[in-house]
Amino acid sequence: MSSKTLLLSLLLITVSHLLSGAGATSFSCSGDNRCHSLIGYIPQKPTTIAALQSLFQINPRRSLLTANSLPISTPPSFSLPSHSPIRIPIPCLCSNATGLSNRRPIYTIRPRDNLDAIARRIFNGFVTIREIADANNISDPDRIDVGRRLWIPLPCSCDEVEGKPVVHYGHVAAEGSDLERIAEEFGTTERVLMRVNGIQDPTSLHAGQILDIPLPACSSSIKTDAIDSRLLLPNGSYTLTANNCILCSCSSSTWQLDCHATQGMSKSTCPVTKCGNLLIGNTSNTSCGVSSCSYAGYIINNNANNFTILTNLTTPTTCNNGSSPVSQPSGSSKRIGFQKCIWMEVLVMFFWFLFPMRMIG
Repeated sequence: MSSKTLLLSLLLITVSHLLSGAGATSFSCSGDNRCHSLIGYIPQKPTTIAALQSLFQINPRRSLLTANSLPISTPPSFSLPSHSPIRIPIPCLCSNATGLSNRRPIYTIRPRDNLDAIARRIFNGFVTIREIADANNISDPDRIDVGRRLWIPLPCSCDEVEGKPVVHYGHVAAEGSDLERIAEEFGTTERVLMRVNGIQDPTSLHAGQILDIPLPACSSSIKTDAIDSRLLLPNGSYTLTANNCILCSCSSSTWQLDCHATQGMSKSTCPVTKCGNLLIGNTSNTSCGVSSCSYAGYIINNNANNFTILTNLTTPTTCNNGSSPVSQPSGSSKRIGFQKCIWMEVLVMFFWFLFPMRMIG
């Protein structure tokens, strides 16, 4: 091999390695937090729900469906088009001021695989050759064994942005896109994107660059001591919570979490959730305004195989003299409380009859 040919080969290898890591970036993630993030995966050819679930080890499958506003009944064989972003939920772990997917996904090396193809072609450039090698203690990235299982450390974050909880979304910048249009598309600002991503010059954005986009999340009435207190939903998504008994969605029209009882669930499995006579998610007109019943989270009862769904009754201040909304338990624990009331009534009636009998005697 001539010296010119050798130099050209080395140059091509170097350029390939540089390009494979051109778009990847680390997302800042302070503390030792855990959360769920999203990435906008763009399949290079048509794929299916089952294929994406397998590639990213998404469990349960419904988390993939709900992140993309697909019905729960969507079959695993449902076809997804190429070159259209699919929101992939990933478990995120913050460590050393950086967020990485928490030991998932795991990719098994196949014949003719190499780290460059795995990083760029299979995982969209969300990760680089060096990041895969470092995460898996690979000393020589050009020598990998077929059948070896690799952790793919995808970027993520759990940090609040400007004091507000958000859902961090990894976005691949398209050819010809700019920060202003990207910010408008995802409901944030160019200034926020520049700060979060450490961008000094907005014109420096290039195709394939990975951006950390903080998606605004709907606010809610969920209590801080509830099991799902950290439930965050961005616009255009929904989720099932409270043992699948409650369906919550997020809409940019109100930016308030909208929760209702899940339709089709058995009453023996899910308790009726009300604020008095008002069903969760409903409102009613009163003489002094509109009252509403909102979801406030769920808790597991101590020493019992049941759970309690909390609700929040909000009434106009003219009706409750400015008092704050009242959290009301509903469900199995409420039924137990009703049984106690029945026994109290029985005892009262017993003594009421017993006392007159003594007076007559």
